[in-house]
Amino acid sequence: MKRNRILLQRLKDLRTVLSVVPVLLSVAFSLFHISAASAQSVFEIISSNSSYAASNYRVYPNNVEYPLTPSPEGKHPFYISHYGRHGSRYLNTRSGYDIPYQMMLRADSLNELTPIGKKVLKAIKAIIEDSEERWGDLTGFGREQLRSIGHRMVERFPEVFADSARVDARSTTVNRCILSMGSALQEMACMNPKLQITMKASKRDMWYMNHQDNKLRKGAMTPEAQKAYDEFVKKREENRRFMEMLFLNPDTVRKYVSEAWLNYYVIKMGLLQQNTHNYKDIFLTSLFKNEEIYRFWQWENSWWYIQHGACKLNGGHQPYTQRYLLRQIIAQADSCIRLERPGAQLRFGHETVLLPLACLLGINGYDLETDNLEELEALGWWGSEVFPMGANLQFIFYRSNSQDEDVLFKVLLNEKEATLPIATDCSPYYHWADFRRHYLEKLDKYEQERNL
Repeated sequence: MKRNRILLQRLKDLRTVLSVVPVLLSVAFSLFHISAASAQSVFEIISSNSSYAASNYRVYPNNVEYPLTPSPEGKHPFYISHYGRHGSRYLNTRSGYDIPYQMMLRADSLNELTPIGKKVLKAIKAIIEDSEERWGDLTGFGREQLRSIGHRMVERFPEVFADSARVDARSTTVNRCILSMGSALQEMACMNPKLQITMKASKRDMWYMNHQDNKLRKGAMTPEAQKAYDEFVKKREENRRFMEMLFLNPDTVRKYVSEAWLNYYVIKMGLLQQNTHNYKDIFLTSLFKNEEIYRFWQWENSWWYIQHGACKLNGGHQPYTQRYLLRQIIAQADSCIRLERPGAQLRFGHETVLLPLACLLGINGYDLETDNLEELEALGWWGSEVFPMGANLQFIFYRSNSQDEDVLFKVLLNEKEATLPIATDCSPYYHWADFRRHYLEKLDKYEQERNL
């Protein structure tokens, strides 16, 4: 009898172990992904490609081919659900350029500019003139990025876009998003003229396409978060070397020029110009050492985490700004997978939607919760990986036929296979039923706790 009890207990233990195997496999895959992504440090990446430091102004890595895991046995792709950011653009408003421009003009009026300082002032003026009346507009690079992304989507998943497949595309009402949508769809139509394409850009869709939760947004920078942010930035904002490069007497101009903000904006201007065809004439980024550009990235990365990540300093709820979008993605997918040939649903919007959505989903560990901004980099929360210009999330759905109830899918972040914090026995694929259950429960719990 004792032997039987021992045997039964061992069987129970074995069942317990087997029950967590899918979770362990998923976690192991996530850790492998993070480890692979972190093979290079951020500093090393920036040293070889300064655009990485631009965060949301990073140029989309358009010439990289990412391998895809073969389709699950007996299944094929039949539907794509997508949310993508517009392509490369000009700065939204002139104010970001006027701040450093006015500082430099004031120093010039005092005859305090060095020869390099005069060259910087001339470059800033040229950037402003090139951007005038184009604030926020899609650039030529932006159009090229979206055409390439659209091309690869059709090329990689031809079954979804075969014959007269339907493509339902929607954009926010912002011009650069509409043009991005048009660029991607134009390329798709060239590849298959039979596609049944519909396009919409209506205020009626803005409630989920670009929802900005005012209550959450206003509560992002709490006193605790502001204190931590200020302390983090203070270690990284000064650059006396740059001041001495620009001004004959740096101490004299300090009452008119902010060392921290001039350093910040000039780096940002140089990095942003990489999104325009005018970049070949701009030399601003060459004025900075790799360490200085790297510190700029750290500054930017911490700000984006506080504003859109699951930051403990403000309650960790910022990703829920995109709860309506996630519900819509789930509802529309539930409807589409009942169809014989659903095709693709493409949505074109903004980084302030895509980044918190990625955090809400916990893609590649971006649901990271911490109150220590110094940990972000080591723990792999690198905003530049998520939301470069043209950034996109693609949910690729698989089944054997229209009667197949075990629908699988995988998610691509910027065209690379990504992980989710849910159990799976077929990584990098997930069961759609598991996904919808997990995230609907997550959203319901949040809304119940917040009385929404």
